[in-house]
Amino acid sequence: MGLGSAGADADQYLTFMLNGEEYGVDILRVQEIKGWIPTTRIPNTPDYIRGVMNLRGAIVPIIDMRLRFAMPAIEYTATTVVIVLKVHSDGVERTIGFVVDAVSDVYNVSADQFRAAPDFGAHVHTDFIRALATVEEKMVILLDIDRLVSAEQLDAAATVH
Repeated sequence: MGLGSAGADADQYLTFMLNGEEYGVDILRVQEIKGWIPTTRIPNTPDYIRGVMNLRGAIVPIIDMRLRFAMPAIEYTATTVVIVLKVHSDGVERTIGFVVDAVSDVYNVSADQFRAAPDFGAHVHTDFIRALATVEEKMVILLDIDRLVSAEQLDAAATVH
């Protein structure tokens, strides 16, 4: 499972589960994967910002991907993890943790497996979807992590230093 059908031109994606769907992020952005531990809540932040975590001396904002995607909240379980990613915005690199239901797999995805994200019109924002990919008979939603969190949201989260 995973890592199959790799060509020299394939990129690797770490996939994770959210509400029964599989999403992927560029594995080169993954700094680490941690089991869920409670965070320190910050007042006046959006609900999807779960707080901050001290990661070896660095204060890292933690975003709940379910809430960010307007999915129903669930109790965190033993499979709930925080994927710590490097995010680029406005020429600045930030470290942000994303809470997901579970880590799934690592896939090599070549350009011929990419499908354009569907156009839902101007009222549905899908600009954070890089592409859809068919991998091992499954549809994986590949995310553009830089667009997932807008610059103004990052600034709000970053002011908690």
